[in-house]
Amino acid sequence: MVDGVIPAAEIVAELKAGPDGAVCVFDGIVRDNTRGRKTLHLEYEAYREMALEQMHGLANEAIAKFGVRDVAVVHRLGRLFVGETSVLIAVASEHRGAAFDACEWLIDTLKKTVPIWKREQFVDGAIWAAGEPFPEGTGIAAEKEQA
Repeated sequence: MVDGVIPAAEIVAELKAGPDGAVCVFDGIVRDNTRGRKTLHLEYEAYREMALEQMHGLANEAIAKFGVRDVAVVHRLGRLFVGETSVLIAVASEHRGAAFDACEWLIDTLKKTVPIWKREQFVDGAIWAAGEPFPEGTGIAAEKEQA
């Protein structure tokens, strides 16, 4: 987890080694819209200690499950603007198939299981991203309780 810009090129360069035939990279960036709503910025929050522990666990699980040599998983927290990297996953492997499979599994599993929350700020309002758990005290149930 980082609070500043993710140094993607440096991370990928450090991951490469002699036995590798492939490095697969997923560079998740902030887009300018979601479902037709113009995005101003995103804000990421996390239960940092638990998220870091789970991200390390996922990296180790990907190595064991897919037989890849090494994995880097970095997520940024705080306010991010259009075009900035929010998450970087890089997988080094002898063969590309395993690298692609591990990379896809890592981002899908991270988004479903790691306690990181995304608040989308649009021109016309803000929401916590659908399909992700809401931080305690937010969301529809909290709004009803406050009414």
